[in-house]
Formats: sequence, structure tokens, C-alpha cells
Amino acid sequence: MLSAQDNIQLNNGLAMPLIGLGVYRCSPEETIRSVQAALAAGYRLIDTATAYGNEEQVGQALRSSGVDPAGVFVTSKLWISDYGYDEALRGYEASLQRLGMERLDLYLLHQPLTAHFERTVAAWRALAELQAQGRVGAIGVSNLDADQIEALIGETGAVPAVNQVELHPFFSQPALRQYHRQRGILSMAWSPIGGVNRYWLDNAQRLGDPLRHPAIVSIAEAHHKSAAQVILRWHLQNGVVPIPKSVNPVRIAENVDLFDLELSPEEMAAIDGLDTGLRGGPDPAMIGA
Repeated sequence: MLSAQDNIQLNNGLAMPLIGLGVYRCSPEETIRSVQAALAAGYRLIDTATAYGNEEQVGQALRSSGVDPAGVFVTSKLWISDYGYDEALRGYEASLQRLGMERLDLYLLHQPLTAHFERTVAAWRALAELQAQGRVGAIGVSNLDADQIEALIGETGAVPAVNQVELHPFFSQPALRQYHRQRGILSMAWSPIGGVNRYWLDNAQRLGDPLRHPAIVSIAEAHHKSAAQVILRWHLQNGVVPIPKSVNPVRIAENVDLFDLELSPEEMAAIDGLDTGLRGGPDPAMIGA
């Protein structure tokens, strides 16, 4: 039986765990407790970012957890204020210093910075150089569309290993996921159970909560699992790596207790059919515009 410690292979051969913990909107204290609880529950992938303001606490939790940090896959992201070639190199060093690490497993560009895309390209060149030097295991992007990724590849020749995007049953991005498969890019889901539809207040009433949708609740009841477990299993069976966020140790453990669950083709299709095409979070094209 698979577990949270089993891996999927990225396009450069690096192995990444099938599911991870995200720490967006975690306070410093919550970050330490959540990461420690996740590692104790079997997680071996932790996702943070410079913009989250908790890289230091992720590093503290790794060192105090009793789990060998060398066996934990750590991802962080470069914020748009550090885009540009030299700026990106400095940003990576600053992340390493805050984390207390010598090397990251995966480093991502956090946003496309559409209004100054030349700085996005320059930052991507820097990440490609870091990877060529063996200073980072793999590089990728977050919140970029297919055209933007093609522009990066065209300018640099470097294909991202990962694109981390908003992805949940109400916004499942089938066309983008198909593009990822064609390019050998792994789809990684932030807000995988639709939390953004609850905390992004502008859209909360418009889009609703996937955890409460009757189709998902019905499938969960049939399998004696939670709605969150069903959604996370849907991601895995679609070849997507989810990084659910929680600060509740019980929920953290529950979210990886899904490897004895198998959704039928009919159940997968029912969840696929919930896509609204509407984004719950902010439009990446407007960030930094």
C-alpha cells in the first residue's frame, strides 16, 4: 500500500512525495506545531515561501522534529520583489539562511509578474543556473499559465519540473493539467480542498465550499472517509500532488490517511464534473501589476 512517504518522479528524475503540508497563512507558532505534527504523521514534503514569512519556523520545526531533515523534501518560493537575475540568486541565499539549510529540494517562482515579465525571465535564468550548479534539486513555477511557461522555456530552454496552482474540485484547470502532462510538468495543487473559497471573502458566497457539496459528501459517506480525504484522493488519482494546509494535528493526520481509499471511475467523474471554471483566489495576472 502506498503512503505519504512514497514518491512521484519529476522530469529531471528527482523523487518528490505524493502529498505534502502547506503553511500559507500559518503564524510562526502555528508553523512549528503544524510541521512537527505533519512529520510525526508521516509527511515528508513541506511547502513554504518567502512571502509566507515562516521559512525560519519551518527550519526550526525540521530540526526539532526528531525526523532526519535529509529525508524531508522542502519547497520554497521566490517572491516577485526579488525577480531579476542577481536578485533571484540573493533571494535563494536568503531563503536558505532563514531555513537553516544548504540546499532546497524544489524552488519556485511564486507569481508570473505579468507587467514586468522580463524580470520573471531573468529570475528563471537564475533558478536554472542554480540547478545546473547542483545547488537546488529541481526548479519550477507557481501560478503561471501555459503561454507564460512556453515563454520561459523559449527564452531559457529550461522546462519547469512543477507548476503549483490553485486547483480543487470547483476550479480543476483541466486544460492546464493537460498541457502539464504534454510538457512533463507536474501539477501541484495549492488550496487543494478549496480553502481559498472560504478565506478569500470576495468569492466565498459566490463559489461555495467543495467540502460541503452533496456529491463529495455522498462519496465520503460511502467510503467512511471525510470529504477532505475524498478530495485529496481525487487529486492523487489525477496525478496531482496536493499540499493541504492545516494547523489541527487531528486534521493533519487525517489528511494523509487516504491510501486505503480508491475512488471508482464514476466517483472520479462526478468530482471532475463539479468544475465551475471560476478561480477562488486572486488572478495571478493582477499581482504586481
